[in-house]
Amino acid sequence: MPRPPIDRSEVIASIAEVFRKYGYDGASLGIIREETGYGRGSLYHFFPGGKEEMARAVIAHIDAWFEEHIFQPLETQPPSDALTHMFDATDRYFQSGGRVCLVGAFALEQSRDRFCDEINDYFARWTEALTHCLVKDQWEQTAAKQAAAQTVALIQGGIVLTRATHDGFHFMAALLAAKSLCASPRSL
Repeated sequence: MPRPPIDRSEVIASIAEVFRKYGYDGASLGIIREETGYGRGSLYHFFPGGKEEMARAVIAHIDAWFEEHIFQPLETQPPSDALTHMFDATDRYFQSGGRVCLVGAFALEQSRDRFCDEINDYFARWTEALTHCLVKDQWEQTAAKQAAAQTVALIQGGIVLTRATHDGFHFMAALLAAKSLCASPRSL
C-alpha cells in the first residue's frame, strides 16, 4: 500500500517543534530527521535550501497564523472584541506560557542575524496592529504605541519566565498585567 502524501504544513509544524526544543543552532539535520520522522529525501523535497529554508518556512507559518488570529482582528474588529480575542488567542497559542515563542527564541540565538528581518517584522507588526486597535479605542497615538510595546514585552517576558521556572503563574500574571494596561484609553 503506498504511503499517503506528506502535507508540507504538517512537515513545517513538526520542524517548528524541533526548533522549539533545540533552537535553530542546536537542531542539526540529523536531529530534525530523527525528531520528525521524515527522511532526508522528504525534507529536501520540501526544503532544497536545507535548514535555513526550513527555519524561514517555520517563521512564515508562524507569521501567517499571527496575521490571521492576532494582527487582522486587532485592525478590523471593534477594540474591546479585538483585545479580548488577542489575549485569548495568545494564551491558547503559547499554551499558557508553556510553549516557547520561536521567533523570540531565534532572536536570542547566534543565528539571529540570519533571520533579523523576519524577527523585526513579527514584533513590529504585532506592535503596530495593537497600536492601531488602541488608537481606535480613543487612545492618544504615542500612549497607544508605548502601551502596545509594553504589552508585547510583558507577554514575551511571561513566556521566558514561565519557561525558565516551569511555573505558569508568570505567564498568567503577565497576561493580566497586559490586559490591565490595555483596559482604558490613555493620553500622555
